[in-house]
Amino acid sequence: MNNSSSLHDLTVAQLAAQLRTRKVSAVETAQHFLARLRQHATLGAFLDVNDEVTLAQARAADAALAAGAADAALLGVPMAHKDIFVTRDFVTTAGSRMLAGYRSPFDATVVARLAQQGVVTLGKLNCDEFAMGSANENSAFGNVKNPWDSSRTPGGSSGGSAAAVAARLVPAASGTDTGGSIRQPASFCGVTGIKPTYGRASRYGMVAFASSLDQAGPLARSAEDCALLLSAMCGPDPDRDSTSLDVAAEDFTRSLNNSLEGLRIGIPKEFFSEGLAPDVRAAVTAALQEFEKLGAKLVEITLPRTELSIPVYYVIAPAEASSNLSRFDGVKFGHRAEKYADLTDMYKKTRAEGFGDEVKRRIMIGTYVLSHGYYDAYYLQAQKIRRMIADDFQQAFQLCDVIAGPVAPTVAWKLGGHGNDPLADYLADIYTLPASLAGLPGMSIPVGFGEGHLPVGLQLICNYLQEGKLLNVAHRFQQATDWHVAKPEGF
Repeated sequence: MNNSSSLHDLTVAQLAAQLRTRKVSAVETAQHFLARLRQHATLGAFLDVNDEVTLAQARAADAALAAGAADAALLGVPMAHKDIFVTRDFVTTAGSRMLAGYRSPFDATVVARLAQQGVVTLGKLNCDEFAMGSANENSAFGNVKNPWDSSRTPGGSSGGSAAAVAARLVPAASGTDTGGSIRQPASFCGVTGIKPTYGRASRYGMVAFASSLDQAGPLARSAEDCALLLSAMCGPDPDRDSTSLDVAAEDFTRSLNNSLEGLRIGIPKEFFSEGLAPDVRAAVTAALQEFEKLGAKLVEITLPRTELSIPVYYVIAPAEASSNLSRFDGVKFGHRAEKYADLTDMYKKTRAEGFGDEVKRRIMIGTYVLSHGYYDAYYLQAQKIRRMIADDFQQAFQLCDVIAGPVAPTVAWKLGGHGNDPLADYLADIYTLPASLAGLPGMSIPVGFGEGHLPVGLQLICNYLQEGKLLNVAHRFQQATDWHVAKPEGF
């Protein structure tokens, strides 16, 4: 066995190779990361850890490796899960007081599929309550801090996942993306994250926010790592998720290393308007120039309904949230108010105590737009424009193979920087929302630094079911640059 002191600096692919060749054991690896996540507990990334379960999984992985299961790409590799995925052996809270202490009787499909590949679970990661937020400031269990600057947000809602990967507390983490909740925190923390085509990964066992938008995906250091993880996470799940696509699981690593010669990269003019901060614009522009050196061609395109994605999303998502969160009423599971006069009073007090301000805000908006007399004026109109946004992308893909632009208008802002102005958070999602509404695959890769030496991410978007192409484009860029290798000082 070799020295484990630098295990946390290995990528998923590198660590998997070390495990396969028995240069390091799964138990040794798990112990290293368990110690490391406790060493940096003030980051606020983890909500639940269970050493006994983790080490039992690691011992099982070592036994399988010793028996010759050397072809398992992820066997013995540790990772952690966003606390929006239910897990039998770890508490699941969805970042909410409503589910404090809740333990699920089953694992989410994504968790189960990774476990089948021999992945060792390190614990559950902090997130915005019910995945509602852009800054990880809505968790009932405290803020996650950005490892590049502890006074800054790591992004949301998968902020715990992005921060843990950036700080080398985990080699990789699962996340969910409803309106940008993998891509934006990946950008703010300088890691790589991908949201696959809607329906590629099963939603079974994901605590629902907006069912027509929620999608699981991985966050890791590199596109190669994301390809390995996404290959294990995706696949049809028709018996348990009616929105699951009937598309066979795919080995996305086979798409890597293809030439970018002649690749047409679409640059939406709407993504480079006056709202884009100069430091972000500079980093993104430099990245696009690097793609030109790799043989790609830049093509100007238009996504004319980009600005409409904000009102459309913030009608549709709250409407679906209002329906999904109606189950949390204190009757069958979760928080229940201690004192109440009758059933109606119990409902009111339970939900008032259990939900945070942002969740309440979205439930009220959603209930309003679905109410009699307003459904046609708001929800139905939003769905029509959503279809038009999807059509805009299809028009654009006639001119290009992949779309590129910024992930967010600025680098990570100060924790509390948006104060009591939820609209400021909403507006920060303008570049990620269109792809989410269209159900397209999108990812964020690190491409440099902006103000305060804070990471900047480049967003890449492909047409439906073209995750392989997306990952290859990102991988080729990362072979030519080293932004994804940079890590925060002190980690």
